[in-house]
Amino acid sequence: MRTQVAIIGAGPSGLLLGQLLHRAGVDAIIIERQSADYVLSRIRAGVLEQVTTDLLDEVGVGRRMHQEGLPHTGFDLLFAGERHRIDLHSLTGGQQVMVYGQTEVTRDLMAAREAAGLQTMYQASDVSIHDFDTATPHVKFQHGGQWHTLHCDFIAGCDGFHGVCRASLPEGAVTEYEKVYPFGWLGLLADTPPVHHELIYANSERGFALCSQRSATRSRYYLQVPLSDKAENWSDEAFWDELRLRLDPSAREALVTGPSLEKSIAPLRSFVAEPMRFGRLFLAGDAAHIVPPTGAKGLNLAATDVKYLSSALIEFFQERSAAGIDHYSQRCLQRIWKGERFSWWFTSLMHQFPGEGAIAQKLQNAELHYLVQSQPASTVLAENYVGLPL
Repeated sequence: MRTQVAIIGAGPSGLLLGQLLHRAGVDAIIIERQSADYVLSRIRAGVLEQVTTDLLDEVGVGRRMHQEGLPHTGFDLLFAGERHRIDLHSLTGGQQVMVYGQTEVTRDLMAAREAAGLQTMYQASDVSIHDFDTATPHVKFQHGGQWHTLHCDFIAGCDGFHGVCRASLPEGAVTEYEKVYPFGWLGLLADTPPVHHELIYANSERGFALCSQRSATRSRYYLQVPLSDKAENWSDEAFWDELRLRLDPSAREALVTGPSLEKSIAPLRSFVAEPMRFGRLFLAGDAAHIVPPTGAKGLNLAATDVKYLSSALIEFFQERSAAGIDHYSQRCLQRIWKGERFSWWFTSLMHQFPGEGAIAQKLQNAELHYLVQSQPASTVLAENYVGLPL
């Protein structure tokens, strides 16, 4: 088998890269170890920056997003029992975000790839990458009960934090930076109307909470919980009771509860691997970096990685120039570290940290009051939330 770019991983970053390359006439095959149904079963956040929505429009998959997605021009900060709106639209000169589930983004990209007749090899096992430090890299894997070798010009590692690509690098080739937070997010998905038409980020003495949504009839809620907690030990009733305790009176009154469709606990970490290029292997998305979900930067950073990578590969094949691929890692990391900083700061501001004592809540409240009372401070928050320019 032969292709120009072998993409490892059929999540949103791998699928988006495949579409960007296809529209420029660059051939790519995607290799995914899970089934398509499994990929679509992953429950992820879905707050899209303008850069991401523009990319989805660019590859021709934005129609359903614009029909079913929820444009948000602001969000609420809840602290000390009161809500304060951050007006993204006015603070950023008219920008907004789009609430549209990552699962739906993946579904749209899958459908576009299938409609174009492009090759995606799901349920590939024993995937290994070889000779990426030479001009003739290749990928070996099992599919359909047979071994395959895929020869290519480049390998794109879009296979996530636990994927094979970063794990295949020689010892000492990459520097990893990591911060693991001492709590997780217990998430609950329910077919109930959202408690509010925009997101509510809540700082409470009992811990952080987030009120989000997937549609006008489907809601997603999160609670900060200890890492030792198990989702199966949280009944739906216990979840709703705890959420009420972290909300303001008007939100408690508006909250509609119901049976959960899905419930899980996600740990929080900040992680960056440098560099992101190794010969003819490139890392993108979660394979290279993880952010806490506070502020929803994960998918958006992955999308900009893919934009930079697709531009670099297209430049190489169309102009025979290596300038883009030579600067890929540096360009990505400049944006990634800004996203990491924002996610770390917003997480530190909104959560309760064990052992910090009563002074921590007082300091958080003081900073939150400053944020909502100072237009320059609110503007910094809004600019980072809607996404910094490429």
